[in-house]
Amino acid sequence: MNQALLDVSDLHAGYGRAEVLHGITLRAERGSVVTVIGPNGAGKSTLLNTLIGAVGARGRIRYEDRDITHMRLEDRAMLGISLVPEKRELFSSMTVEDNLVLGAFRQVRLRNRACMDTLDEIYAMFGRLHERRRQLAGTLSGGERQMLAVGRALMSRPELLMLDEPSLGLAPRIVAEVFEVIERLRRTGVTILLVEQNARAALEVADYGYVLEMGEISLHGPARELAGDGRVVDSYLGAAPAPAM
Repeated sequence: MNQALLDVSDLHAGYGRAEVLHGITLRAERGSVVTVIGPNGAGKSTLLNTLIGAVGARGRIRYEDRDITHMRLEDRAMLGISLVPEKRELFSSMTVEDNLVLGAFRQVRLRNRACMDTLDEIYAMFGRLHERRRQLAGTLSGGERQMLAVGRALMSRPELLMLDEPSLGLAPRIVAEVFEVIERLRRTGVTILLVEQNARAALEVADYGYVLEMGEISLHGPARELAGDGRVVDSYLGAAPAPAM
């Protein structure tokens, strides 16, 4: 078995007295794409917010074989964990480039003199961001905003990139572009934890998958096996799309 970058055991988390996650156990091996699929309200976003440190938890979260269960959000970010939230949370009144530069805070604090070289890499990956680098983020289309949110996260050169519903609200053509980016990121060696309602697309790009239902893991396994599991097909995949004529 390969080394796990992220190893979560018996994780319980929620808001106040309302527990949302009930004993979650999962792992992400270094350089892999792991997806968590499930219905609305299952606790998928809560899981990512707990892993980044925005929600308190019981249990154990290990990252690079280090216990970070009670570590502050800022310290987790400095270790190389980055989250692209569902709502993107961009600075709408700032330019595209200023949003990207803000994402390099980790590398600046690490005194990486070449940190701004990453900006050229992001522009090479997302050509439209380069075209719109002087444009205010609030004027971008939905797909462009998602690209900017991912690009900003990549500016910190994370070891673990967590994506919360990256295809939400996007047109099918743009969704395809988003998943093409995830596939390209896989080849760079970054570990990706992908939360998605588009189960078919998520399982196609992932190495391993978990099904989260009512705050508990109901199924898990290699993504290809999950994609062929009758329970997953019936609940999340449905009939395969008709081939293009």
